[in-house]
Amino acid sequence: MTPLRDAILSVTAKLITDQGWQAVTMARLAAELGVSRQTVYNEVGAKPQLAEAVVLAELDRFLTVVTAAFDEHPDDVLEAIRAAVRNVLELAQGNALLHAVVSATHGANTELLPLLTTHTEGLLDAAKAVVSRCLQSYALSLGGQELDIAIDLIVRHVLSHVMQPSSSPTATADAVTWAAAKLLA
Repeated sequence: MTPLRDAILSVTAKLITDQGWQAVTMARLAAELGVSRQTVYNEVGAKPQLAEAVVLAELDRFLTVVTAAFDEHPDDVLEAIRAAVRNVLELAQGNALLHAVVSATHGANTELLPLLTTHTEGLLDAAKAVVSRCLQSYALSLGGQELDIAIDLIVRHVLSHVMQPSSSPTATADAVTWAAAKLLA
């Protein structure tokens, strides 16, 4: 990513958090950054591409937490999963951008919420790819399509708790770890 792209995404995230997606315009971003509106368009594309870029940049923060948890538990896949889930859910709890997107009122002008709820292909693919890479160093009894199914189930379950938590991060991590133990046994 270029420094300008980083700055655009940072300003966009702050605007979304403070005022909502409807406050984000290319002209406003250009003014905030001291560049032309065309420069913003050249860097991130139109507003739908900007929405996707913001979501993917935030996803990258979450996936960094996942990778770190697996790195911290190289000999125990279940503890790595427990730590990854707990850390992701703790990050989600305090994530102002995520809360601003999820709590958008019905009918609000937002292109962000569908990226997290109904049009999740890119998000899910990225998350599953990271988890799959993290699991490669463990001796698992599952492989191939069965492992892909287990990863899909776990990632979708955790994403649902990111969007709508039903328990504490620790309790949810324990539950996901129990399920992962059954799936990966």
